[in-house]
Amino acid sequence: MANIVAIVGRPNVGKSTLFNRLVEKRKAIMDDEPGITRDRHYGYGEWNGKHFTVIDTGGYVEGSEDAFEEAIRSQVKLALEEASVVLFMVDVMSGLTGLDKDFANIIRGLKKPLYIVANKADNTERTMMAGEFYALGIGDVFTVSAANGHGTGDLLDEVVAHFPDEGDEDPEAGIPRIAILGRPNVGKSSFLNSLLGEERSIVTDIAGTTRDAIDTRYTMFGKDFILTDTAGVRKKAKVKEDVEFYSVLRSIQALQDSDVCIVMVDAERGLEAQDLHLINLGHKYKKGLMIMINKWDLISKDSNTHKKIEKEIKDRLGPLSYIPVIFASVLKKQRIFQAIELAVQIYENKHTRIPTSALNEALLPEIERYPPPALKGKYIRIKYVTQLPTKNPTFAFFCNLPQYIKPPYERFLENKLRARFDYTGVPIKLIFRKK
Repeated sequence: MANIVAIVGRPNVGKSTLFNRLVEKRKAIMDDEPGITRDRHYGYGEWNGKHFTVIDTGGYVEGSEDAFEEAIRSQVKLALEEASVVLFMVDVMSGLTGLDKDFANIIRGLKKPLYIVANKADNTERTMMAGEFYALGIGDVFTVSAANGHGTGDLLDEVVAHFPDEGDEDPEAGIPRIAILGRPNVGKSSFLNSLLGEERSIVTDIAGTTRDAIDTRYTMFGKDFILTDTAGVRKKAKVKEDVEFYSVLRSIQALQDSDVCIVMVDAERGLEAQDLHLINLGHKYKKGLMIMINKWDLISKDSNTHKKIEKEIKDRLGPLSYIPVIFASVLKKQRIFQAIELAVQIYENKHTRIPTSALNEALLPEIERYPPPALKGKYIRIKYVTQLPTKNPTFAFFCNLPQYIKPPYERFLENKLRARFDYTGVPIKLIFRKK
């Protein structure tokens, strides 16, 4: 059995705070407002040489006015099924509530190690208050303060004793990461769910449903990769709530951590300024990039609509026109697997190494036909091209006067390089060195 710990309980008892404590990162968004966490959120922890996965969940409640209540309950149940150890979190400040009793009845029959974690017990008086939770009759009570770490060591000693092996230190190490980005309500979570064939992320018509960046491991075309569903990104001026501010930060972090970014665009709204901002960020951080036009089924079209819109997008992209565009409909499942296939191809393009002989054979004749313009009566001669051993595709051109190479000629060389070798969706860098 895998080493998996699920943190469950009613809303606002500190589940995300404990999650961040166990994974030793501020991965989950924390706020005093109940109902911040909605989807299952995964992280990795280590204690006494044992490595384990931690699942953060939304608050389990029935009969509330929350539009996400049913979907959150479903996510909690999935986490309970996955877990090998369950931490039922309660709040000593609030005491034993009806919601705690209701949830205890749901998990009472679990055939798994189950511990009650009484949070906010950061002094002796509050620790004594935790005794009332033994009335639930479902397991030992551990008093902790997730905010400062008090008591978490004793809890983890008990938890890791149930793990028969050491587990993987980082199960995601070396696996390609594909981030799904875009404005709110363009279909990012629906896209992820359609690929997986399950409700991995909660989907509603309400913009801002996804808050955390949600990682999911996925296998396709014989390859493993991690898909990251992110919160919608709006202009700073429109972000009013702290929760949305942190959601946007998590989305930008997911972009920085990814290898390839799928920027989803609403076909009815077209490519907007915020989409271009995300694309430019991806280019700045040297990520593989593609644009996925979703809701294509809602557009009235003829035989030329596809080409016309693609040309308009490429014109707006300007120097970033190397980014491919795919037209899809998540709702109708049109070209969603082709979109992932393209993302995987972009990842492979990003890691392609071209032999020096092939580079010189392809580019030197082009350079000879169209040499760099002379400057101040001096002729620039490029003698040699090679790809450098860098993380992102970088090509060095050796010449006699590298300081005289101007941007227009640099773009000419990049275009010739892209025409001869497949760097679709990949930013490339050219540098000029003295021979």
